[in-house]
Parts: sequence; C-alpha cells; structure tokens
Amino acid sequence: MKKFDKERVLLAVAGPVIALAVAFALSSVVLIASGKNPVEPYTLMFEQASFSDIQVLIINQASMYYIAALAVAIGFRMNLFNIGVDGQYQLAAMMAAIVGAHMDLPAALQIPLLLLTAVLTGAFWSGIAGVLKVTRGVSEVVATIMLNAIATSVIAYLWLPSVFGVKVGNNNTTGEMHESGWVPGIDMGAAGEIYGLVILAVLLGIGYWVVLNRTRFGFDLRASGASESAAAASGVDPKRMVLTAMLISGAIAGLAGLPILLGDTHTYSLNFPTGIGFLGIGIALLGRNSPVGIAFAALLWAWLDKASPELDFHGYDKEIAVIMQGLIVLSVVVSYEAVREWGLRRQQRRVGAELAAGHVLGADNNTTKEVAGR
Repeated sequence: MKKFDKERVLLAVAGPVIALAVAFALSSVVLIASGKNPVEPYTLMFEQASFSDIQVLIINQASMYYIAALAVAIGFRMNLFNIGVDGQYQLAAMMAAIVGAHMDLPAALQIPLLLLTAVLTGAFWSGIAGVLKVTRGVSEVVATIMLNAIATSVIAYLWLPSVFGVKVGNNNTTGEMHESGWVPGIDMGAAGEIYGLVILAVLLGIGYWVVLNRTRFGFDLRASGASESAAAASGVDPKRMVLTAMLISGAIAGLAGLPILLGDTHTYSLNFPTGIGFLGIGIALLGRNSPVGIAFAALLWAWLDKASPELDFHGYDKEIAVIMQGLIVLSVVVSYEAVREWGLRRQQRRVGAELAAGHVLGADNNTTKEVAGR
C-alpha cells in the first residue's frame, strides 16, 4: 500500500476511534461523579451482546438506523442537511400501513406496492423542501424542521376514526395490514426472527456505494457538494442536483420504518418507533458517510439501545446509554475537525518538503550544466 493511501486510511479511522474513546472516557467521568463503578456498566452491556436474542434485536434495530443514516448521508454528500428524515419515514410508514390495510393483492404485488408507497411518500415530503430551496432559496434545515412538525399533524389527522384510524383500546392504529404485505423474517430459533427487510438495508448500502463511486451521477453529486461553482463550470446544474439529492434522500428515508412495519407490527400505531431520523444524523456522522462505516455505527447505536436495559437490574441508570450517544455525536464533531486540521498540516509539510527537494534538485542541475559548459 502506498504511503498516501496509508495516510488516507489512518485519517478515516482516526476520527471515529478518537470520538468513541472520548465518549467512553467522558461517560466514565459521569459515572464516577455519580458514585458508580465506571467499568461495570460497559462489562454488563458487552455481556448482553453475547446473547443470541439480544443479537437479533440489535440487527433488527440497526437495519432501521442504517437506512435512516443512508438517507442523511445522501444529503451530506451534497452539503445538504436533511433534518426531515424523521418526519419522512414516519409519514411514509403510515401511508404504507394504510395501503396495506385497505388493499389485498398477491404478495408478489402487495409488497412492491408497499415499498413504492413508502418511497414516493418520503420523496414527496423531502421534495417540498428541495423545491423551496431551489426556487426560493429557503434553507433545507428550516424547511425540513417545519415539515417534521407538519408530518406529525398529518399523522394525527389520518389517525382519526373518520379518516383511516382504527381505535384499539387507547391506542391509535391504522388497522392490521393484510398478510400478503407481511415480509417473512429469518428464523433464528429461540433467539427470534431477523426482519426480512434487513436484506433491503444491505442492498441499499451496496447501491449507495455503487452510485456514488461508480456512476457519472455520483460524481456530479459529489462535485456539486464540494463546489457548486466548479460543478456548474463543468456543465452540472447545481439546482437540479440539489432537488435530485433531496428526492433520493427522502425516498430512502421512506423505507427506514418498513423493516419493523412489514416484519413485526403490521400496523402504524402510537407504539411505532420514533426519533430514528434524528439518530440517523449521528450515525451518518460517526460513519463518515461511508456505507461500511455507517453499518458499524448503526450496530453500535443499536447495541447501546438494546443492551442498556440490563443496567436497571444492577443499580445503574440505563440512560447512561443515551448520555453516551450524545457524547459520541459531540466527540465526532470535535475529533473530525481535529483530524482534518492534522491532515492538512501533514499535507502542507509534505508539499513544502517536495518543493524544497525540487529546489535543491534544480540547483544541482544548474551547477552540473555550468561545469559541463566550462
């Protein structure tokens, strides 16, 4: 491996490693300040990860985190901050649940229909922010935050019994979906089932890498994110790329809730997971927008979620996992900036050394020519 490649790998790995080390250290400080053992909670959570049923829960949860983080990462590669992933996936999941409860086609048609419904709903909701940005210059941050609030209100309206809501006790639901729309899981015996749409998360990760790194569209997307003016000079329409990136980001976000919807709950209710879109931001940051990095970050986040309840039985607050997640996000921002500056300094020193070497070589060549001339 070339020296330059080794340095790139080092820079890519250094940020996440430093962020995790700092987050664990600061979490230990919090435990010590509260009079608790700073090591035992981590031992307990690592022990939980060795149980097969917890592993299944981690994989299932990570699949949703992974899809949400990919949606965020698409925006990041375009220098867009799609905070609306949370509203996009929730609204998309509800629309898919409504369609699944009111249409009963053969499974070969029903499941693709539900996937398409989620994709189109997510793309439509994020597309609103994209249109506002390219036509009126409205910040996508402001637009997507407001759209999250609007999505919550739309969901509350659709839950009305006079619209699509079905009351089950005190719970608001969309009614149970027809079985033709259920996606069978991977049976792990006593450990439970892995959601069938975990495979979809894997395919999305592969597609994300291929499109961004092996297609002209991916190059245009990355070029536009790096410099709109340079991209425009090469014939790329920045506004079209912004709108396209927002549509793709929303389309992927729309799929984030489907692993649990089609693989477990089979209805959209008050118990449906929320906040996945916001967690996707931290996961995308920790994974450096890389499909492999995001996968590890999603598994880490899911492990913190599913292993932390055990802490309650040993006198520790399970909220320590939430504290760790927050500290990881803060540490990621700081460590990545520190690593970036360190990399820039190394690059400047390397360029300076090469220029100095070139100057010396040039001086030696001139001396040789003078001697030869004599």
